[in-house]
Amino acid sequence: MATVVRENIGLLHDKLMVKLNKEDYLPAFEKKLKEYSKTANIPGFRKGMVPAGMIKKMYGAGIFSDEVLRTIEKELYTYLDAEKPEIFAQPLPMDNEMKPLDMNNPTDVEFAFEIGLKPAFTLNDLSKASFTRNKVAVTPAMVDEEITRMQQKAGKMEEKEAIENNDNVINILLAEADENGVEIEAGIVKETSIAVKDCSAAMQQQLLGKKVGDSFINTLDKAFEGESLTAIAQTIGLAKEDAANKFFKITIKTIGVVVPATLDEAFFNEVYPGKEIKTLEALKEALQTEIEQYWAAQTRNQLHDQLYHFLLDETKMEFPQAFLTRWLKTGGDKQRTQEEAEKEYPTFENQLKWTLISDTIIRDNKLEVTEEDLRASMKEEVTRYFGQMNMGGDLSWLDSYLDRMMKDEKQVDATYRRVVTEKLFDWAEKQTNPTEKLVTVDELVAMQHNHQH
Repeated sequence: MATVVRENIGLLHDKLMVKLNKEDYLPAFEKKLKEYSKTANIPGFRKGMVPAGMIKKMYGAGIFSDEVLRTIEKELYTYLDAEKPEIFAQPLPMDNEMKPLDMNNPTDVEFAFEIGLKPAFTLNDLSKASFTRNKVAVTPAMVDEEITRMQQKAGKMEEKEAIENNDNVINILLAEADENGVEIEAGIVKETSIAVKDCSAAMQQQLLGKKVGDSFINTLDKAFEGESLTAIAQTIGLAKEDAANKFFKITIKTIGVVVPATLDEAFFNEVYPGKEIKTLEALKEALQTEIEQYWAAQTRNQLHDQLYHFLLDETKMEFPQAFLTRWLKTGGDKQRTQEEAEKEYPTFENQLKWTLISDTIIRDNKLEVTEEDLRASMKEEVTRYFGQMNMGGDLSWLDSYLDRMMKDEKQVDATYRRVVTEKLFDWAEKQTNPTEKLVTVDELVAMQHNHQH
């Protein structure tokens, strides 16, 4: 009779030895041979009339091995179904020293597997922990700055004969050259646009008063800096670190200035179509509300980041590292070397830890995602996307569009993950009593930059 013997071989790491008597697999082997003899097509013999000895000689070894391994697998999973150990992934075959399988001399068989056990853990009480709810005060200056930005975006370009100030926008031709301005044959040549204020301080001084057709020689790192240098380098297909090593002849092709859009009803309607905003004060009120909602969402995300770190960092767990490293090497989405598996393991363990924590919260608090939840989330995403494209107010097509999305397994899975994560953090937030703190936009952005998950 088949047996499975369990033995601990490490921290949360067990060995399962499946032991078979020959009586456990021989009947199935003999039955399979008979089935083959009834269906095999072998030249010179009628179907179903092939001698059993010939079938055994031709196919027996493969059938024998398949039946032994099938029986081993069946006994393994019968054991797991009965005992229900909390394991990671699937059992991994160990380096088995199983005797060669010989159908002419069937014997007892042993086959070893290893399993990694999930750790027991306790979540710390969120209500007793300290959290901060940051708040950004939206000032009139922030509203005015947004209005200026919107006017610039909706403004029209007016051509100028010469560069008058840092607000001018120039279209320039960059041609790779030597330090004397002689263009290099087959060198880099690229046309692009940039605001004068985005050039280096020295370049800005050099540009003032220049006219269309004027040119000068410089290296990119002297003409531009920071994000502007990165953008220019990417535009011409040059690595940023090479910007100091190449001279370019920079020729002004056009000069312009953006004339801001007029603050009138046409502009208000373009900014907020359908809201019938008629005055600057009404526009400011609408923007004030929108900016407050934006930063409220950002500060809430930052609180959720604190909750994530508390749950992850303060929940103590141990893991079967030896098993998981081997699983990562051989049983994951791709084969890895031992070095690659060990390098990826810390991140992998963190992901497993968060999965165990989140699954526990979702299960213990019955955080279910209904079909209505999925459709509502999809609808929000779709209307936000098409709203940005100014598709108008007719949404009669939306229901059929959502029906198609609900049939897309990948779309449903992604939406489920998003919604259940929102429910998890909503639940966690309700367990806390955070202290409110006023912060600047720069301070909040720095927090977000330092913690991205």
